[in-house]
Amino acid sequence: MDHESKIISLIQAKQNTEQFKQLHWEGSFPDYLKIVEKDPRVCRTAFQRVFDMILSYGTKEYYDGKKKITKYLFFNDPVDDGKDAIYGLDVPLMKLVNMFQAAAHNYGTERRVILLHGPVGSSKSTIARLLKKGLEAYSKTDDGSLYTFRWQIPEEINSLPGGAIIEGGVMECPMHEEPLHLVPLEFRSEVIAQLNEGRAPNDRVQIEGDLCPACRQIFRFLLMKLGGDWTKVIENVVVRRLMLSEKDRIGIGTFQPKDEKNQDSTELTGDINYRKIAQYGSESDPRAFNFDGEFNIANRGVIEFIEVLKLDVAFLYDLLGASQEHKVKPKKFAQTDIDEVIIGHTNEPEYRKLQNNEFMEALRDRTVKIDIPYITKLNSEVKIYERDYNPKKITSKHIAPHSLEMAAMWAVLTRLEEPKKANLTLLQKLKLYDGKTLAGFTEENIKELRKEAVREGMDGISPRYVQDKISNTLVSDATVKCVNPFMILNELESGLKHHSMITNEDQKKKYRELIAVAKQEYEDVVKNEVQRAISIDEEATAKLCSNYVDNVKAYTQKEKVKNPYTGQYEPPDERLMRSIEEKIEIPESRKDDFRREIMNYIGALALEGRTFDYKSNERLAKALELKIFEDQKDSIKLTTLVSSVVDKATQEKIDIVKNRMIRNYGYCEVCATDVLNFVASIFARGDTKH
Repeated sequence: MDHESKIISLIQAKQNTEQFKQLHWEGSFPDYLKIVEKDPRVCRTAFQRVFDMILSYGTKEYYDGKKKITKYLFFNDPVDDGKDAIYGLDVPLMKLVNMFQAAAHNYGTERRVILLHGPVGSSKSTIARLLKKGLEAYSKTDDGSLYTFRWQIPEEINSLPGGAIIEGGVMECPMHEEPLHLVPLEFRSEVIAQLNEGRAPNDRVQIEGDLCPACRQIFRFLLMKLGGDWTKVIENVVVRRLMLSEKDRIGIGTFQPKDEKNQDSTELTGDINYRKIAQYGSESDPRAFNFDGEFNIANRGVIEFIEVLKLDVAFLYDLLGASQEHKVKPKKFAQTDIDEVIIGHTNEPEYRKLQNNEFMEALRDRTVKIDIPYITKLNSEVKIYERDYNPKKITSKHIAPHSLEMAAMWAVLTRLEEPKKANLTLLQKLKLYDGKTLAGFTEENIKELRKEAVREGMDGISPRYVQDKISNTLVSDATVKCVNPFMILNELESGLKHHSMITNEDQKKKYRELIAVAKQEYEDVVKNEVQRAISIDEEATAKLCSNYVDNVKAYTQKEKVKNPYTGQYEPPDERLMRSIEEKIEIPESRKDDFRREIMNYIGALALEGRTFDYKSNERLAKALELKIFEDQKDSIKLTTLVSSVVDKATQEKIDIVKNRMIRNYGYCEVCATDVLNFVASIFARGDTKH
């Protein structure tokens, strides 16, 4: 079989014609009423549909600094396999979803413009894009189905005296309206009462809005020609399944500012079709008007306003009626009902302009502002870069372990506000936010730190800048086979000279100092990593941890410990406990506090149903690993690495350590050798405690 036949056979086998038929269902108006009776969700408003779409992907709850957080899994971008996943913004996204929930219950926020506000590169447009493509996908599912209609008038009715109603006898509703709009206003209350008989409050049908001008005119014409018989009018209606699509301009709209000369309000509300004026004889005939503005085509779905506050004031006026009244005013036509989520995004300078413009008070009052800050959690920031720079995408070069982590660390440090507590550094604050433990700091303290930092995450370095510099590092030297953290940090530092967003020299100086902080942290990380690689023994570390915890428990509860060898009960082993605690510089005066802290930590984990092991507490893990390292360090002298002469036995031990680093920590031959040499030189200088 040739390639062409194989391709055709492949597509033939994969295609789903049954699903295609379901998505392109057509039927009469009575058929649609049966669907409504069976599943009233098909009549949902746009806000209700968006809220249900978000919930359909599920939620996960967790605690952060004693605060219960709901993570909406939709924002992991399951629609597109994580391509636009949002990391580290669960709290702002909770506020956004709460707003959708209030709007879905008609509590008032359905009459507001949603304004995503934050610094450049904080994922505002990504959130809007996610909502649009999520709604597209949802409209193709059974749970997200919705319907519209077209007019299909037989020739004998279409050509009755008075001229053709529609050219060709067929016209799609230009605004993809809800078919129940065809129910006359005077009968709606009774129709709704009948449809909702015996239904729970959350399961009721509602009909909001009226026919668009084009459909209203045809409806009136048919009523006149058919003697006012509504039942005969709806015989000329074909109801069909509606699939939302941004590319096809159905239910998803996007509006972007341009210069004033090339943009007018008809882009939002439609324009006259001059070719048809001669045919229908009037500019105010709906058949001579294209209802294809962004507000029109986004009906039933979402409209995104890119950089909304950069729009001319004339456009912002259109937003007032569209949000508050759910109506737009096409040229020469009455106000027209719309049902759509209006979402815009803007940065801080533009929002400050709006605040200072007293003439735009009406727009401010109709806006729900959701702050979208930069990420302030290190592990979430790292995920952004891992998505773009991973072994699947970057095949020509190896990225050394911690390279992306150090770049992310620097970016997050630039966004944090200096802590007001004198005994806390910016790096320590970053670690606390990232879930690490620190002596003397509880979850309540972390909560206070977040509360006192009013603008945290609204300033600092954008992820885009970091991505640009990582890209530069990857392509700058073709001979380099492995990119390490120092290369990326140096590139980040040199780029500050020409950074377009930083004009303040003091700020540049501060950011350079933070580069030095990241480099120092990297030194500490790799020193510990090499130490672990030398003395790697999970079993021995776990055993030492168990022994330490048993002694600490006995010490804090004033009990004795059973000696596993003699079977006798003895006082807690003070020498063992101090030999471990001294590794992380716990002074004698603070040993009781540290031991109580460990026991409280174990108790808190137990309450949450989690099991404690030596890796659970970062400080204790470090102390245990340093103790194991000290006990075993004589098996290899790191300082011999910087010597030009290494005997065979030592070389074999070095190779074992290197292989452990490659196997356990993700190093390649190049960066494993570089790191061992780097750490050996530190030991040779005597810059670290053994």
